[in-house]
Amino acid sequence: MGAGNDLLPPNAKTGECYARVLTPSVYRTESTEMLKKAAGYRIEVSHPTYEWVTESVLVKEESEVAEIVPAKYEWKVERVLVTAAHEHLKTIPEVYETKTEKVLVKPAYTTWKKGRGPVERISNSTGEIMCLVEVPAVYKTVSSRVIATPARIEKEMHDAVYKDIKKRVMVEGPRMVKRTIPAVYKSIKVKKVLLPAQETRIDLPAVYQTVTNKVRVSDSVLEWRSILCETNTSGDVVRSLQRALLSADYNPGPIDGVIGRETMDAVKSYQRAKGLAVGQLTIETIRALGVSY
Repeated sequence: MGAGNDLLPPNAKTGECYARVLTPSVYRTESTEMLKKAAGYRIEVSHPTYEWVTESVLVKEESEVAEIVPAKYEWKVERVLVTAAHEHLKTIPEVYETKTEKVLVKPAYTTWKKGRGPVERISNSTGEIMCLVEVPAVYKTVSSRVIATPARIEKEMHDAVYKDIKKRVMVEGPRMVKRTIPAVYKSIKVKKVLLPAQETRIDLPAVYQTVTNKVRVSDSVLEWRSILCETNTSGDVVRSLQRALLSADYNPGPIDGVIGRETMDAVKSYQRAKGLAVGQLTIETIRALGVSY
């Protein structure tokens, strides 16, 4: 830190007060981009993803068995011949009838027969009267049985006689068949990999950082500066100063017009924040706060 060699302020003006104050070092901020981390890569391993699925699991394989299929029977109605059609010789007896006829017992004839009565006599002189008369034939009625229709033999046709009987008939004989017994499956839940674990290479770019350095441009120095003191100030100016500090968020204590310890602490904090000379209430500080003096 440099110090002035003069014991009194140079170029002093009448009516002004001076004090040696510390002018802080002046720094310049320089930013440099530096490599913080070289480019590289990282391997990310993703965990496998699983899912539950329902699967059919073979419990028993498909197989074949031989089976005997029994014969099939049906009830059928069958017409059976009981008596075949045939001829029958039938004797038709003779038919009689009663026939009545007159039989000549005595044939007719002529004979002499004496006449009777005077009517029959022609005259007394004629004598006995004889008449030739015809005696009719004598008949008698005779009844007799005579054959009206003689006996005969006729052929009589007899139709066949059938009978319906119910009988059990085999329509399909027994046979051997092969029957397939299907496979038996069971549904179970299985945890399967939906997405296997994977490695992913992620390239990482180089990382740079900006490093800010303060480079000192000039060293701090003690030098004479024009200040306010009791000689060249008043209570009104101090109160204006205190109000300005309070407005700038630096607490000066009571607004009483007195430059006390709290007011000077606030002034010094303001000077450090603004990069002003620190130590006294310099005119430069008063102007920075916008206070008239």
